[in-house]
Amino acid sequence: MTSSFLPGFFLGLSLILAIGAQNAFVLRQGLRREHVFWVSLTCALSDAVLIGAGVAGFGALAARQPGFELAMRFGGAAFLFGYGLLSFRRAWRGGSALQAAATAGSRLSTALLTVLAFTWLNPHVYLDTVVLIGSVSAQYDDRLGFALGAMTASFVFFFGLGYGARLLAPLFARPRAWQILDALIGAVMWMIAVKLVIM
Repeated sequence: MTSSFLPGFFLGLSLILAIGAQNAFVLRQGLRREHVFWVSLTCALSDAVLIGAGVAGFGALAARQPGFELAMRFGGAAFLFGYGLLSFRRAWRGGSALQAAATAGSRLSTALLTVLAFTWLNPHVYLDTVVLIGSVSAQYDDRLGFALGAMTASFVFFFGLGYGARLLAPLFARPRAWQILDALIGAVMWMIAVKLVIM
């Protein structure tokens, strides 16, 4: 199993390391210490479902449905643009986000719906997990081991990001740091949204 588990693990890890909308949200939740376990678990389980679908052969099916991909692109772009706008608004106002680092402010349902939207409305997630991991897994005799490796990478990454964000807490005790983070998150959201529209 090791011969397929490790390649799956490292491929899965390499695909989710880039800072994107989902990762930025998990980082922010980790810094605010809000619903970190459930947000991280939701991201990891979503990846596991998509990886399982890809390895089971649904990657080819998704590639044959261009209308689905188009709807996901524009729906995802609209969502990312809206969330980016909210991030810029928080950056402009400042102050209020700081208190959330010490006290819970948002509801669990809101956080989970947001992270589910970041995950399931992002066509890159399907390309990375369903199509790419699914097609690479076909090269291995032990496809289950490969899938388990990629799934493990998601769990390690999201829980590491969510709980590791606390190490940055002293930096984010300053109002300016939160404003910069929110501005960066807004910029990332808008860049991804534009990329989805013009791709």
